Amino acid sequence: MSSRRDVERARTYPRFTASVRIQHALMAISFLVLTVTGLPQKYIYVNSDFLDAIMGLLGGIESVRIQHRIAATVLMLVTVYHLMEVAYRVLVSRVRLSMMPRFQDAVDALRRVRYNLGLVPTPPRTDRFTWEEKVEYWSLLWGTVIMIGTGFMLWNPIATARFLPGQFIPVAQVVHGGEALLAILAVVVWHFYAVHVRQWNRSMFTGELSEREMVEEHPLDLGRIKAGTNDRAVDPRELARRRRWFLPVAGVVTAALLAGIYWFVTFEQTAITTLPSP
Repeated sequence: MSSRRDVERARTYPRFTASVRIQHALMAISFLVLTVTGLPQKYIYVNSDFLDAIMGLLGGIESVRIQHRIAATVLMLVTVYHLMEVAYRVLVSRVRLSMMPRFQDAVDALRRVRYNLGLVPTPPRTDRFTWEEKVEYWSLLWGTVIMIGTGFMLWNPIATARFLPGQFIPVAQVVHGGEALLAILAVVVWHFYAVHVRQWNRSMFTGELSEREMVEEHPLDLGRIKAGTNDRAVDPRELARRRRWFLPVAGVVTAALLAGIYWFVTFEQTAITTLPSP
């Protein structure tokens, strides 16, 4: 029995590419910086020695704002890269849309709840991505869109007031802070528990999962891998043809998005220059 378990631990299957792992690391770092620099700003009027200490360690309010905006820019750049990579995988490599929500995800979620309550003997048999992972992924994308939109309004309030009533700026502030707090709680309570407490999942660091982990977490995906039906063979000439039209289009779209980010961060100067100390 022990030898079988050793074999299952030794045999591994690819889970995440190096590109995905780098994106995850950059996003995690930017998220951490945004959290540390954002909370003191959100609760700046709260009498808290802890938040005041963070503000002091980071160099004061002006330094905190600069660090927050740098981290936000990194997050936007990672998002652009991720969108282009997903487009390449879907339009050129023609991989399965395994992250798209399906009705089966709702069935799996219901069975997971029933399993946790002891009403059914076995958990749902999940595919490459579980329903929990899909909820996290799409929540991240939706939250990023909200944070970028409201962040632009707060970063460029004068331009915002030219096109929208002034009341939209404090509304954006409330939405920006509320969405940020929701994201922090989701990462700490849901993601941290599911990945680091319930079981220590190292695939985002190693890029692989053991056979035992695949059996427990992604049995349908494992079955497809063993059957050799997980990846469809692509004719090299067809792949080259797809690349020829994709790369120029992707280059133009990427350049437009990068120009949009540059415009985003340089559109207007709203900080008040303080007087020099006497």
